[in-house]
Amino acid sequence: MKKLIGPFSQIVTMRRMPLKGSLKDEKLEIVKDGGIVVKDGCIKAVGDMNSLSRLHHGATLENIDRPAVLLPGFIDCHTHLCFSGTRSSDYAMRISGKSYLEIAKSGGGIWNTVESVRNTSEAELMGLLLQRIKQHVAAGITTIEVKSGYGLNIDCELRLLRAIKMAGVASEADIISTCLAAHIKPKDFKGEDKNYLQHIIKELLPVIKEKELCRRVDIFIEETAFCQHEASKFLMAAGLLGFNSTVHADQFTPGSSLVAIAAGAHSADHLEASTDIEINALADSNTVAVVLPGASFGLGLPYAPARKILNAGACLAIASDWNPGSAPHGDLLMQAAIMGAAEKLNTAETFAALTYRAAHALRLNDRGIIDKGNEAQMQAYPTADYRDILYYQGTMKPFKVWTKEMPMSEV
Repeated sequence: MKKLIGPFSQIVTMRRMPLKGSLKDEKLEIVKDGGIVVKDGCIKAVGDMNSLSRLHHGATLENIDRPAVLLPGFIDCHTHLCFSGTRSSDYAMRISGKSYLEIAKSGGGIWNTVESVRNTSEAELMGLLLQRIKQHVAAGITTIEVKSGYGLNIDCELRLLRAIKMAGVASEADIISTCLAAHIKPKDFKGEDKNYLQHIIKELLPVIKEKELCRRVDIFIEETAFCQHEASKFLMAAGLLGFNSTVHADQFTPGSSLVAIAAGAHSADHLEASTDIEINALADSNTVAVVLPGASFGLGLPYAPARKILNAGACLAIASDWNPGSAPHGDLLMQAAIMGAAEKLNTAETFAALTYRAAHALRLNDRGIIDKGNEAQMQAYPTADYRDILYYQGTMKPFKVWTKEMPMSEV
């Protein structure tokens, strides 16, 4: 069924914007008094509402009866949403003065969540994940990457990936799953880091491929996780098995984003510790620089150098890193708005980092831009001026969100 949706006070299309480097607000295409023609979840036309009404007079009208700004749906390209339990004890230690690394070395951190997840059923994990997805969709996020990584053995990693896959079928959002079995070496694994990574390659990834549970892998390169040398070999082996990759890079120490680039990873994520060497290398590569302000919030650390990354000419995306430890905040728009104010990212750069540039981090070329032929993943805000959205720093939420083929109820 063909549907005409509008009128919108403004449509911010994100069309004809470059993939890399800094942007100017004047380059944003703003369609005033506009409408969208949608059929079978796909955008068929964008333009002036009156003209579309004449050209598509047989279409069913979805009337927007208030001032409204239409944006592409946001894409959260880095999350850890499939978990159980909390790490409030870690947070209490952190605000008392202990560092992330100190907490991890003392037995806290990721392992706390692993123990909780191993005692949680697949159905319970799926239910918890669906709750978080619903919260994200209500905030205008229509495509969500979700990692495993809190199982750290064959059975539990597969349990997490099955829960993620089932949630993707049951939810309104599009879910992109990633295997992060290389999060840390589990305490109960007998052997060195390199042996654990070989265990993943030989015993887990072939099963994931056979069961079609995901097509992406991730690895955490850091003092408390895996070294650059072993990570490089892991990424190469995963690539030979047909997996795409992303990397937790440069969170506390620099250099690992260079491993991501050398491996042809789709993105290098975190980058709080990146220096000019890593930033320039990212700008010269096809690897997307994904910054995670939620981790800076949760850990009380400086933001990734987003302004420098853009000025160098890299492709910058912003993601929530929603997880139970370092980034329990979860509100992507608020994180992006507040980091943008600190890093002096303008409106065009912030919206690009949440839409088509975030889509590119997942190598999705059919969303993030409101244009003919793209998925009709969109969100409408209760304002006549698109600049209000960042001005209210995440407290203004969309009143309607379109995901896949059907819009959700008004929120």
